[in-house]
Formats: sequence, C-alpha cells, structure tokens
Amino acid sequence: MTIAQAVEDYIRNSPFLEEALSDQLINISSLARQMQPEVEKQLGKKVQTGALVMAINRRPAQDSYRVSKSIREFMSRLGDIIVRSDLRDYTFENSAGLNACNRLLMDGIAGEKEIFCTISQGVFETTLVVSSLLADRIGEIYKDEKMLAGMKKLSSVTIRLPESNTEVSGIYYFLLKRLAWIGINICEVISTSNEVTLVVSEKDVHKAFALLMEMKQAN
Repeated sequence: MTIAQAVEDYIRNSPFLEEALSDQLINISSLARQMQPEVEKQLGKKVQTGALVMAINRRPAQDSYRVSKSIREFMSRLGDIIVRSDLRDYTFENSAGLNACNRLLMDGIAGEKEIFCTISQGVFETTLVVSSLLADRIGEIYKDEKMLAGMKKLSSVTIRLPESNTEVSGIYYFLLKRLAWIGINICEVISTSNEVTLVVSEKDVHKAFALLMEMKQAN
C-alpha cells in the first residue's frame, strides 16, 4: 500500500470529511497530523507530515460528494413542511397475528383526521409511529404481540417532495447530512413516492424545522 492509498482509505472512512475537503473547510496540515498515526500503522513505517499533506492535495476532486446544482435547484422546489408532535414509536416482532392487529388499528382510526399513524413493515419487524392518544388502544390491540422497542416524546417533520425526486441522486443524503451536522438524531425515516417524514426527539424538532426551511429558502 502507498501513502496515497492509505490517505484515500482514511478519508473515505471518515463521515463528512470528503465533502468538507471539497468545500475547503479543512486545514490540510492539521488533518495530516491527525491521520499520521493511522497511516503509519497501515504502512508499518514512519511517514513525514509533508508527504501526507502532498498526498491530500494531490487527490482528484470527488464530484460525487459535492452538492450539485441540480440538488440545490431541487431544494428550492420543496413543498409544504408539516410538523406533528406528541408521537410514540412501537416496534413489534412480525407474527401471524400482527397484520390483523394492524388492520384493526387502521379500521378504528379511519375517521379520525387528527390522528397521526404510520405502519412500516420490514422482513422481521414492524414499526408504528402514532399519536400518543392511541397509547391505550395500541396496548389493547397489540397485547398479545411481542414488542421489541418503544420510544416516547417524539415529533415528525414531513416534507412534500417534487415529483422529480426519483430522478435526482443524493436527495436523502443531502437532507440527512445537514441534520446530522447539527447533531439531530433521526429516530425513523418514513417515505412514500413524493413525501418523506423524519421522526426526531421533541427537543430537536424546532431545530430540524428551522434548518429545513433555511435549506428550502436559501436555494
């Protein structure tokens, strides 16, 4: 392995570092000193800081990590951003009776427009994100099911996407990256063809909404 290859491996394995370098947000000398012990360990020999600086500067531009013009134009066409609060998250192990429970829940809330309820079925488990008002009903309907996890004090931010969202690569990366940069943990991501709902802690929802509005208005 060469110094250039070791540097490339280090950068590609570090979240957000690639893009920060592309945007010239990183002090190259400081980065070289930081990665020096790891590169030396990989190569099995001492490496001069200057050689690392040279290897970093000689890397080809990584266009795939830059926010393209098409993504910025896309963000300016985002639709409504809707916030819902006082939510809970339940995850159940898939079973023979779980689908019947889901149908019973959906039939029971069919006429209740103020209720938030989503059901995401995976291969081994199913997650419900619902209004806290449904807590008693969930407890009764799913009493015989095995609950794997649960969370309280959640909120959701739903973003209406332009129909062209499937034609532009990097949309979800761009959204989630910006939220991660400001320390917002995404508890769940729920999507359909033209909308995406991000479930976050109640303490983070105002910050998440403000950032999404900023992203929408800045492009």
